[in-house]
Amino acid sequence: MTAARGPLIIGHRGAPGYRPEHTRSSYEIAFALGADAVEPDIVATKDGVLVLRHENEISGTTDVASRPEFADRRTTKNVDGVELEGWFTEDFTWSELQTLRARERIAGVRPSSASFDGTSGILRLSELFEIVDRSSEETGADLGVVVEIKHATYFAGIGLPLDELLAQELNAAGWARGRNLVVESFEQSVLPLVRARGVGARYVYLIENEGKPFDLVERLGQAAPTYADAVNDVGLDALVGEVDGISVDKSLVLALDPDGNALGASDLVARAHERSLSVFAWTLRPENRFLSTNFRRGPQDAFGDWQSEFGLILGTGIDGVFLDHPDLGVAARDALVA
Repeated sequence: MTAARGPLIIGHRGAPGYRPEHTRSSYEIAFALGADAVEPDIVATKDGVLVLRHENEISGTTDVASRPEFADRRTTKNVDGVELEGWFTEDFTWSELQTLRARERIAGVRPSSASFDGTSGILRLSELFEIVDRSSEETGADLGVVVEIKHATYFAGIGLPLDELLAQELNAAGWARGRNLVVESFEQSVLPLVRARGVGARYVYLIENEGKPFDLVERLGQAAPTYADAVNDVGLDALVGEVDGISVDKSLVLALDPDGNALGASDLVARAHERSLSVFAWTLRPENRFLSTNFRRGPQDAFGDWQSEFGLILGTGIDGVFLDHPDLGVAARDALVA
């Protein structure tokens, strides 16, 4: 998967700056706005169907809390070491989830997107591949998908191995080989499991700006290395041959002072490229609350000087960026090329 004019522009869960994330219209709009690829998060239902949700706890992204027929499904679970209360995809069949309606996850920040709450249902992964295939045909572009596997250790522990379910769905959709496919996860250990099932993809390790990956915590306890350990020179050396690239919190590709001002680019992209590792960054958002301190202008939910921050990140030589507003990424890339 490559872009002809610079870094890949990847619609983060579609185009949630304009429509509730992971909905059909969000993905269709992302491609209409020029995205080269889209990024779905996958979790599983009780009957092993992969659905597109930010998390397996769905009270914040669907109307499940207002549905009396599902009131008894509310429960508390420990997911990746965190106690969560709500409704979980693995307690529903696909036919049940199909009756729910999607909601904007950050409605206070995105009231325009939230105005479309209730107009769309939940998508399964196979439906997204149909959207991408159709959009590729309509645009004449070779569009891609970046699949994020969520909570792999947790789902394997309840008898829903996401590596197996993903391989099955990719094969059924004709996406298991020779397509513009990336598979990524915050748990590196699931990636070789997918590869071993014959899925021809680029494999990318997602890296937070703090904390530890849960798969390693589960196995090693307090001795587990941190995400930060993965991006020092020793950590990057260890990733060579194991993954094809890394996808990092955008703060890791910026040189930030203690007040959160972006002073320039860090050396992470250069160091990864020296090892032939691709680098992606997430999530580029234009609202002030998400921008580096020196690019904020006005109220926190208004657009700030996103052009400067996006341009700085794209100018690092990065391979791709994830955005909630794909058109702004295209504009920033065009400006950089010009």
